[in-house]
Amino acid sequence: MSEQKEFRPIVRISGVDLDGKLKVIYGLSRIKGVGVSFANAIVRILGIPSETRIGYLSEDEVAKLEDAMRNPIKYGIPEWMLNRRRDPVTGQNMHFVGSDVDFAVREDIERMKRINSWKGIRHALGLKVRGQHTRTTGRKGRTVGVARKAISEQKGQSEKGGEKK
Repeated sequence: MSEQKEFRPIVRISGVDLDGKLKVIYGLSRIKGVGVSFANAIVRILGIPSETRIGYLSEDEVAKLEDAMRNPIKYGIPEWMLNRRRDPVTGQNMHFVGSDVDFAVREDIERMKRINSWKGIRHALGLKVRGQHTRTTGRKGRTVGVARKAISEQKGQSEKGGEKK
């Protein structure tokens, strides 16, 4: 490594500003939809040393990383590493990164609501979806506590007030 590459303190990859001091694998895992295992697979396939800091990557390497995250099957990433296998709409195996993940989740929830599935109804009502108990947990915005205590305190104060008069 005779030539010294230029260090950039902030690198933008897939719409996310990443700290240039981070190693490539851990920096990529900060992007939504990319975990450590997926980032490790991309880095190995592209031949980038895993100890490299993001700030030392060239523009070409950054472009290759973005393309590999968007089209992992083209680079030989196994299908089981993708985060959107057998898409309900298209039936294809895909991998979403960044805001595409949020959009896909929102669309899935809306589809469940439209077809009136059990999960869709629970989402629409703002209740727990995955079978959790709701008797004592998941209370949002409601008064939490026992009503009898408040009632007994009011009775006690009214009795004391009656004695003073």
